[in-house]
Amino acid sequence: MCGIAGMYYSRGPGAVDEAALTRMRDTMIHRGPDGAGNWISPDRRVGLAHRRLSIVDLSANASQPMSNEDGTIWVTFNGEIYNHLTLRKELIAAGHCFRTDHSDTEVLVHGYEQWGIEGLLRKIEGDYAFGIWDGHQDTLFLARDRIGVKPLYFSMREGRLLFASEIKAIVALTDVERDIEPIAMYHYLSFLTTPAPLTMFKGVFKLPAGCYLTARPDAELTSSRYWDAVPGNGIASAEIAGLSDAALEQFYLQGIRSRLEAAVERRMMSDVPFGVFLSGGIDSSTNVALMSRLMNRPVETFTVGFKDYTHLNELEYATTVARRFKTNHHEILIDAKDMMGYLNDLIQHQDEPIADWVCIPLYFVSRLTKENGVTVIQVGEGSDEQFSGYASYMAYLRLHSRYWTPFQTYFPRFTQHLFAKGAKWLASLRPGLTGYADIIDRAARGREHFWSGATAFVDLMKRRLVPEGAHRPSDMARHAVRIGLMPESFLLADTFNVVQSFYEPFDRSYPGRDALTRMIYSEFRFRLPELLLMRVDKITMSKSLEARVPFLDHKLVEFTMDIPQCWKTRGGQAKYLLKKAVDGLIPEEIINRKKMGFGAPMSDWLRGEFGRHAENSILGSPLVARGFLNDSYVATLIRDHQRRICDNSLYIWALFNLTAWYDHWIKA
Repeated sequence: MCGIAGMYYSRGPGAVDEAALTRMRDTMIHRGPDGAGNWISPDRRVGLAHRRLSIVDLSANASQPMSNEDGTIWVTFNGEIYNHLTLRKELIAAGHCFRTDHSDTEVLVHGYEQWGIEGLLRKIEGDYAFGIWDGHQDTLFLARDRIGVKPLYFSMREGRLLFASEIKAIVALTDVERDIEPIAMYHYLSFLTTPAPLTMFKGVFKLPAGCYLTARPDAELTSSRYWDAVPGNGIASAEIAGLSDAALEQFYLQGIRSRLEAAVERRMMSDVPFGVFLSGGIDSSTNVALMSRLMNRPVETFTVGFKDYTHLNELEYATTVARRFKTNHHEILIDAKDMMGYLNDLIQHQDEPIADWVCIPLYFVSRLTKENGVTVIQVGEGSDEQFSGYASYMAYLRLHSRYWTPFQTYFPRFTQHLFAKGAKWLASLRPGLTGYADIIDRAARGREHFWSGATAFVDLMKRRLVPEGAHRPSDMARHAVRIGLMPESFLLADTFNVVQSFYEPFDRSYPGRDALTRMIYSEFRFRLPELLLMRVDKITMSKSLEARVPFLDHKLVEFTMDIPQCWKTRGGQAKYLLKKAVDGLIPEEIINRKKMGFGAPMSDWLRGEFGRHAENSILGSPLVARGFLNDSYVATLIRDHQRRICDNSLYIWALFNLTAWYDHWIKA
């Protein structure tokens, strides 16, 4: 895992300034404390930079940026290619010469020469973001891995393209304007993060997962999708034709188990120490169990808990797993004082707001891990999305079958609108009913029932929170639409358009899919890469720690996307197939325990000293003074929470992240 950066002048007289390139690179020393390098083309139109976190092939020969033999192909690369040894053999057989012992970076160089960008992206398996400069074609390619485990940001202004692993590298340049993108803020308020390609910074964009960019002289950027989490790629119909229920279940279980075993083993590829974040849930316990089978020494495991709010702790379950598999176990406990001491660094680490308070315990367990000499960690993200492990997923599925479908099928449209109008009126009297009123309003308007597994402000709330006209998109956002980076509907103050941009093409290509498959696809397009995986990347890398995600191996994802809802939630049980697949592998009490989720006592913290700090930060922010937020509505949310009228912690935390980001990155 590393930090990459670069600049490319596609037109005009501009030239790469090495001091500026180095400034970009060295904002990310935390991503690569083990080394640094720059490469600038002879005509100074292209510059690539790299910060190195040495994990595979620790020798100086594996340093970056790296080129082919004649210096016509250059790469700067962040991530891991798990099948690089297999590809290396194939490339050597095709006549390519390697100068490193076992660097996965060099496979990208020769793989691009052999197969081109599309062929390379089809063959490599891993978590990555990279830039490849082809001197023969005067073309720069930027690519992000299939799932979106690694981030890649870019900015394009007056013929100059900047790119980097973190936004802070781009805005470090003095000639890059820092301001908020209003329409990104509007969508953030719904989803706790911004939808790709938007970021909260005006003129800075993020490459969506499974996509690559092409930049050529005197031409606009083009974006191409090379992979998507769609059905039809994991299970051939002939494999399951004619199978009985018992045989089909066994096919699914064996397919999940074998792919998961392979994914964990691939992610043990490392020349430095590695371990596991252990919560004591099914996912992290499975990582520990599978890893322990492949090691001749104890697995290093790490757990975080809370000093005061012990009801949120999973330490007992983590200890059970640690004892069962004889791991070298480490724990850390934190409290509100620790959280408040971290806030300023949190805003710096995130780059743009990621309003998930899991970032707080994640930081402290990451710090604990690094202090114990571990550089690579396996995490359990992606399991709940694929196997319907969230209680909210099961609630949405019940809503869809019991209420949503009958309401839309049997009630005349006029009656549906009357219901919606009445529900909104009731919600105006009792704000606690707003969520229900919003669902009824969606149904009456023919909209999707499921928008995301993590939502904050629903539309009815945003109409009170955001003053009319405060969310007009910038010219830079409009330019991104003109060159095809995102649909024009993203520029409208209607967040449903973001959701619809995923569902609409999916339904055209895969009509009649069940509700859960559609929900999971939506999560792979947005919440998983831009919220969950970005919180993991930003926070772990702030401590020079590489996180790997075996449940998001693309071969496992392709397999599970071909398993229908009736099997994933068989008998009304969340995670039915995964629980069966790991039966006998991890303790039964772990499989059958009630899911708690990785969280923090934010509701209580916001009623103490931190609540007063957050109130002052939000209401005193210049973002409010600029008219982006309705301060009277914000004050009501805070007051009602502090008086325990309702739990508004999610809304307050989202607003705190937003205003603290603005004060740190824009006002400052």
